[in-house]
Amino acid sequence: MHRRLRRPLLVVITLLLAASAYAAGPRYRLEVDGLACPFCAYGIEKRLLALEGVADVQIDIAEGAAIVTMDDGRTLAAPQAAMAVDRAGFTLGDFTALDAEAP
Repeated sequence: MHRRLRRPLLVVITLLLAASAYAAGPRYRLEVDGLACPFCAYGIEKRLLALEGVADVQIDIAEGAAIVTMDDGRTLAAPQAAMAVDRAGFTLGDFTALDAEAP
């Protein structure tokens, strides 16, 4: 019985993942001056996730950057990102829209 359920379950999971990826909004790359450790990353991630419309935040400590994915139809402005990063105790360096024009 488990084998008969495995394939339909995999199809459903794949469809859900594809739908969520399709519905994601624009992404932004934020270079953060001073980002050097997991504790730093957690503080920045927490502040960015608190912004309205932020769907996901991925931190790359080695690059000193955060990739912010917005909800569909939402955008992130550089001053808004700078304020969140500042509240985490860091300084926003470069702000780049990856697949949308920055406001």
